[in-house]
Amino acid sequence: MAHQRSKLLFFCILSCYVIVITAKSYYEILQVPKGASDEQIKRAYRKLALKYHPDKNQGNEEANKRFAEINNAYEVLSDGEKRSIYDRYGEEGLKQHAASGGGRGGGMNIQDIFSSFFGGGPMEEEEKIAKGDDVTVELDVTLEDLYMGGSLKVWREKNVIKPAAGKRQCNCRNEVYHRQIGPGMFQQMTEQVCEQCPNVKYEREGYFITVDIEKGMQDGQEVVFYEDGEQKIDGEGGDLKFHIRTAPHDVFTREGNDLRTTVTITLVQALVGFEKTIKHLDDHLVDISSKGITKPKEVRKFKETIALPDDADGFQRREKNWN
Repeated sequence: MAHQRSKLLFFCILSCYVIVITAKSYYEILQVPKGASDEQIKRAYRKLALKYHPDKNQGNEEANKRFAEINNAYEVLSDGEKRSIYDRYGEEGLKQHAASGGGRGGGMNIQDIFSSFFGGGPMEEEEKIAKGDDVTVELDVTLEDLYMGGSLKVWREKNVIKPAAGKRQCNCRNEVYHRQIGPGMFQQMTEQVCEQCPNVKYEREGYFITVDIEKGMQDGQEVVFYEDGEQKIDGEGGDLKFHIRTAPHDVFTREGNDLRTTVTITLVQALVGFEKTIKHLDDHLVDISSKGITKPKEVRKFKETIALPDDADGFQRREKNWN
């Protein structure tokens, strides 16, 4: 009976986990804020579509799945009517809208979306656009958040481009022309031609960014916010990258997917045995014990018996090292 309850708990937790994964919003899939402009959405789509395109990820089923998600999200967010419905009513609203005959009916398939954005033929490389500097931040994350998942609010300050009085030269390019300097003789000339654009200036702004921490993230992994780095006039912003770094913990240290801690016992306990209880990172209690002699600095492994699903990206082992 207890075994059945354990299995029931396993499947219940697993079902909830799947629901959370599939509920990822279209904005999260494209890695843009909800108030992103059409241009931000296009740029984010271009980067992600090129990164996860099947031509660059042959045989990678996860990349193919991401590519489909990216195109589905872009189809909705690039359409003003669909995006408005999605913002107000979510995916269920889009389904009802389609069922009532609204929209274009049927939508576009993945290849149509990619081809309409990049053009036909073989996959093109990303066009070269002037880009601001990337900003990299070392982000200390607690073992609790790395074990259970969580989110951190980080204060961010950066230079933001704002309108200013006057005009300026912009979109400058070199144009080549030929000038006749004698009978049958021509000279090739190059002239820089610029447009007149509204003037701009940099202003310092600050705001909070929410960084989502996935279960089991390793040191050095990145969480990227596209175009949230240094801004570039007549170009696109660099990227803001958070490098995950495990913060020191009072009780545990992490080694791969194992947790280690030091337990102090008395001389009598070292000779005849001991029983102790340790609070885990999620506050559940772990009972450890030993019968007989325990040597100094001896490493022992104790199995946990909690009914939790193994997470491929998390702390996979049910056995934890206690030193």
